[in-house]
Amino acid sequence: MTTPAKPEPAKSARANSEKDRVVIFDTTLRDGEQCPGATMTHEEKLEVAELLDDMGVDIIEAGFPIASDGDFAAVNEIAKRTKNAVVCGLARAGFKDIDRCAEAIKPAKRQRIHTFLSTSPVHMKYKLQKEPHEVYEMVIAQVTRASNYTDDVEWSAEDGTRTEFDFLCRCVEAAIKCGATTINIPDTVGYTVPEEYFRMFKTLRERVPNSDLARFSVHCHNDLGMAVANSLAGINAGARQIECTVNGIGERAGNAALEEVVMAMRVRNDVLPYWTGIDATMLTRASKLVSAVTSFPVQYNKAIVGRNAFAHESGIHQDGMLKHTQTYEIMMPEDVGVKQTSLVMGKHSGRHAFVHKLEELGYRLAGNQLEDAFVRFKALADRKKHVYDEDIEALVDEEIATAQDHIKLVSLSVIAGTRGPQRATMKLDVNGKAMIEECEGNGPVDAVFNCVKAMVPHEAVLELYQVHAVTEGTDAQAEVSVRLSEQGRSVTAKGADPDTLVASAKAYLAALNKLVARRLRGQPEERRLHSTDVG
Repeated sequence: MTTPAKPEPAKSARANSEKDRVVIFDTTLRDGEQCPGATMTHEEKLEVAELLDDMGVDIIEAGFPIASDGDFAAVNEIAKRTKNAVVCGLARAGFKDIDRCAEAIKPAKRQRIHTFLSTSPVHMKYKLQKEPHEVYEMVIAQVTRASNYTDDVEWSAEDGTRTEFDFLCRCVEAAIKCGATTINIPDTVGYTVPEEYFRMFKTLRERVPNSDLARFSVHCHNDLGMAVANSLAGINAGARQIECTVNGIGERAGNAALEEVVMAMRVRNDVLPYWTGIDATMLTRASKLVSAVTSFPVQYNKAIVGRNAFAHESGIHQDGMLKHTQTYEIMMPEDVGVKQTSLVMGKHSGRHAFVHKLEELGYRLAGNQLEDAFVRFKALADRKKHVYDEDIEALVDEEIATAQDHIKLVSLSVIAGTRGPQRATMKLDVNGKAMIEECEGNGPVDAVFNCVKAMVPHEAVLELYQVHAVTEGTDAQAEVSVRLSEQGRSVTAKGADPDTLVASAKAYLAALNKLVARRLRGQPEERRLHSTDVG
């Protein structure tokens, strides 16, 4: 296979052109976490923030401090730990929001308050129940308040793309005059199209007298599948900050994907002559981490970081790739952290090869965690002819997720078939105590879940049960996703095993463990103020 010379990153070619630098504002921990079912634990938020900082993200929107004590604690701890990035907190127009936000980000080396207010007619009338002149005065008050705490203030016109333009111009001018250094015009409901978004920014920058004193920002949702295209259109119109999330997670259809906007500017630098400070080789690692902590799988055909992004099965494509990689690939896998070649893992692989493979996939395990993962790998290799990267990822993700579980699966046997009733016998370790139960059910999965309920009584409702194969073939591991809801709290978890029923039990127990952990912490589910989101 002929491999072309690796192109120099766009940043190298334009290192001296600051006017072409695009600031990356990551809101995975705020807007991304508000995606239903994507709530992260305190420790998971810190892990994601650390990776974002290492990757070169300019601004990390760490959360919504007034939303809950948990959100405040996470933002505050991220502010203490972050080395390079600006740490940002979100606040509504109310002074209590802004004060709480300022307190949360206070330990950060570089801090930003992001405050917002709805400006569209529909939001002002039905959500705020205020007249335009009242909203205008609120803009002045909120930005002035935030500016008392920091000289890095971002103001957002929520539902900006459905706002009357003259009023939008007035609000933007006032916000800048009161100290806002970044102006964000979000496409909150994913309504706009690239040409329209381009005109909006171009005209705003021309019409607002003091527009040269602030950086303009784009924040696009993907309801019509145009979040990335709209974001880049805004950049072409003079905006120089993109608000995005890893894997494009976020409310409804999600946000513009960080990995897509970064690589679009890098690969098509001829027509998008901009650069960022992102280390693109960490994009795949970031994608896998966010997918693991949110239990949101990345679709196989997802741009840049999907499993099939650099996979070729068509005979014509394979023939072209063997002759020259650029026949069917517009970027190098290594550019985004994907290894072009990999070890073939099987039952004869040793510990050294296993550790090397883990490092390739971005995992760092040690001690008992490594030993347990290796033992499980060998057991899996004995049952499967081929062990793929995805098998190992599923195995290790489960190992990490279950390390501190209060409830652990010891054994499971199921009797199923056309002759009912279906019956399951399960043994659990519940806080060190062995328990065993046998239950019938309306199908084998129901029987398995009934066993769990019998040994660990709970009122949680099963909202989602989903099965898919981790790899191809009849011996593929099954990956099961489960969402449980209890007293208004929802958790999502997954489990993997070559046996679908065992994977189902693992997923159900993983979700149940999350609920148990929250009860023990005595912390309510972090309630998101969905009706007041910027995006």
